[in-house]
Amino acid sequence: MSKQVILGAHFPGVNNTTVWSDPDSGSQITFSSFAHLARTAEAAKFDFFFLAEGLRLREQRGKIHDLDVVGRPNTLTVLAAVAAVTEKLGLVGTIQATYNEPYEIARQFASLDHLSGGRAGWNVVTSPDAFTGENFRRGGYLDRGDRYVRAAEFVQVTRELWESWTRDGRPDPFRIEGPNFDISGDFTLPRSPQVHPVILQAGDSDGGREFAAHSADAVFTRHAKYDDGRAFYKDVKSRLARYGRSPDSLKILPGTTFTLGDTEAEAHERARHVRRQQVSPQTAILLLEQVWNTDLSSFDPDGPLPPFDPDLESESIIQGRARQTGDALETARKWRTIAEEKNLSIRDLIIEVTGRQNFIGTPAQIAEGINKSVQDDACDGFILVPSITPAGLDEFASKVVPLLAERGAFRSEYEEGTTLRDRMGLGPARPASSWASAREENS
Repeated sequence: MSKQVILGAHFPGVNNTTVWSDPDSGSQITFSSFAHLARTAEAAKFDFFFLAEGLRLREQRGKIHDLDVVGRPNTLTVLAAVAAVTEKLGLVGTIQATYNEPYEIARQFASLDHLSGGRAGWNVVTSPDAFTGENFRRGGYLDRGDRYVRAAEFVQVTRELWESWTRDGRPDPFRIEGPNFDISGDFTLPRSPQVHPVILQAGDSDGGREFAAHSADAVFTRHAKYDDGRAFYKDVKSRLARYGRSPDSLKILPGTTFTLGDTEAEAHERARHVRRQQVSPQTAILLLEQVWNTDLSSFDPDGPLPPFDPDLESESIIQGRARQTGDALETARKWRTIAEEKNLSIRDLIIEVTGRQNFIGTPAQIAEGINKSVQDDACDGFILVPSITPAGLDEFASKVVPLLAERGAFRSEYEEGTTLRDRMGLGPARPASSWASAREENS
């Protein structure tokens, strides 16, 4: 029997993946945009709707990065609204474990789980940077090495709070003490339909992989390519046994982009068009600056690369985003070689070396590629990131999903149960005490 593909629908966030200039591009703030994508996903029987989060507008060269400023509505507010216009679609939101407190986050996700009938999911992320932290009372206080320590304790505390009412519906006072949290009182809500909303984790570092193994139900990863995905899948799944977990208890879900065409040639032509929309001349210069770490606004995006090397001594010119590369000098060397060999301008080079569509082809080709990745253990499914808001998922839903269903790899109706945990094949929530003891035994 074929493994079942898990599909999430990512509402495109604030970045240069979304094509703002396309005539079909809509608002990132009005509720109709969120509702359209969610309804499309539910009609296609997707597992869940997914929202990212940003707690501060990004900056470059000390200025707001106005090429991607469209507003960032509160994640849980949007999910609660989407719950009212959907019936079975999961509702997953990204919320920081660095600048929040367990009691409030537990309360918010338990509320969403009750309101939606068991469809809530939390994508746990961490941030140690002082730039984001300046928005908060304790901005910048957390060392990088401690972020997953706090996150693991944070998730454990929320699980204990979700279980703090007895099974027969009586409140039971809690007392929780740990290195990061020392709280007591009464939780305001009884156990929700899932007891524990689904926990996703976003992070590809070794610390992130270990966090996923001991604390998460699913991983949101960037490893969407087949070979990279198989290596990541094998590594993360191999960590589960020491925490008393089976391979099926953690789902690997890469984010992926796609471009469809009636023919393969048409799909590749559309993909080239999308890439040129995504990387405008201004965007090309700004992305190059992130490697060179210097003001390149005087350079022609249709001209050659700077003749000098990246600045490694000055403070980073970017704030609120991760660097696209590690070793700037090595990256610059590689990019020069590519530009010289292919005679590429700055803009053409950035299009060449930065993110591109993971799946390009006809509906049948994309369905086959997705199914192969899942059946060959490169992942358990995908979180799809369309390039247009809000209708960018429509064509995939109408043309690719039916082909996955024909292959027996995706549902044609919601039949697995009533909760997000059911539909993702996760089974009943593992008790909080079991999660804690497994971590303690391997600490």
